[in-house]
Amino acid sequence: MNEWPEQPEGARPMRHVQRRPQGQQSPQYRQGYEQGQAYDQGQGYDQGQGQGYDQGQGYNPNFTQARATGYDSGYSSGQVYGGPQGGGHGSGGPGGPSGPGTRPTGPAPDWRKRIKIGSIVLVVGVLAWGVGTYAWASSQMRNEVDLSKVIERPAEGDCTTYLIVGSDSREGMTAEDKKKLHTGSAEGKRTDSMMILAACSSGNTMVSLPRDSWVTIPNFVGSESGKAYPARGGSKLNAAYAMDGPELLVRTVEFNTGLRIDHYAEIGFAGFANIVDALGGVELNIDKGFKDKKSGADFQAGKQTLNGEQALAFVRTRYAFAESDLARTKNQQKFLSALANQAATPGTILNPFALYPTLGAGLDTLIVDKDMSLWDLGQMFFAMKGISGGDGKSMNMPIAGSAPQGSLKWDMPKVKQLVEQIKNDEKVTVESNR
Repeated sequence: MNEWPEQPEGARPMRHVQRRPQGQQSPQYRQGYEQGQAYDQGQGYDQGQGQGYDQGQGYNPNFTQARATGYDSGYSSGQVYGGPQGGGHGSGGPGGPSGPGTRPTGPAPDWRKRIKIGSIVLVVGVLAWGVGTYAWASSQMRNEVDLSKVIERPAEGDCTTYLIVGSDSREGMTAEDKKKLHTGSAEGKRTDSMMILAACSSGNTMVSLPRDSWVTIPNFVGSESGKAYPARGGSKLNAAYAMDGPELLVRTVEFNTGLRIDHYAEIGFAGFANIVDALGGVELNIDKGFKDKKSGADFQAGKQTLNGEQALAFVRTRYAFAESDLARTKNQQKFLSALANQAATPGTILNPFALYPTLGAGLDTLIVDKDMSLWDLGQMFFAMKGISGGDGKSMNMPIAGSAPQGSLKWDMPKVKQLVEQIKNDEKVTVESNR
């Protein structure tokens, strides 16, 4: 029994196609095929839906059978032209002009343009990140010291000068922190270290001021009370800080040296240790091992990485040395230079995972003057880094001998020469006696 459906009325009869050996088709047939002009039974011309002709193989009976009965034997003598996944080609074959049912190819991508746009986007992103970080860090700075309250100040010099102070402040420390860092529980604040950093075009100079220096505390106006106080001769330098804080300390240093201090920076015990830990420790070469029960120091000679607790012990130790405070100031200079050398590197500055913890640890406890910007703070660190790299000099204030109460007397002729060289941005040639 014939199960084929009757031909619908008005449908076009299928033209007979004479199969020729492959490669010998007539030009008319080839042209008709390549332009997609195939007809199916009852549907006429079908654009890319599965024509009844395959590529170069002639009529495909499976297509007609599937249309009429819904059954497809799965056999095909060739790839069906024009199907959505058939991979058909245009009139020029692969790589030729597009034909019906094919997607036109666009121009080749302009990689130069893409790279240029990508570079611009990257630069804009980095700038936005930098500006945002600068704004955030600036907002975290503690600009608390008002140097405008300092009276009778010396004239400005050619170099930028910083008074860097390490205090024994225990602000923010728990009882456990105090025990761990061997700080004790004394109330108030005292200066544990003081140094002048002169950033000059002729070379940077770091001068440590022993806290037991025998100086005159000049007349001053109280930073809080506004009351005038007379001068006091024969006092230790650290007494000025204890009497009226940073403003009087700056006033005393300026009065006894004749050098104007442009900026002030102070950090306490906790902040110092936190910065070191945020950096992952600081590498230091210790020339000779030493121990000290009071500071908790216990070091072997050689290169090693100090964590926050060890670093604080290193810079505070004085009783383990015959030179006491003078030896300690040398260790403080050495460590601060190493700290700055590690902090002011691309690996820290350009790495958010290192930069933000370091800034957060330092800015929370770093107290600076009201005119000091984040840029000035960065310049201070780079100046210290330059000294550790050999671009500058570190020294103690020249000492002439001992004074009452176990204090140290400055060698004033050398001090005057040192100050003049810094003021005039000249290479420092003065040597400390110890």
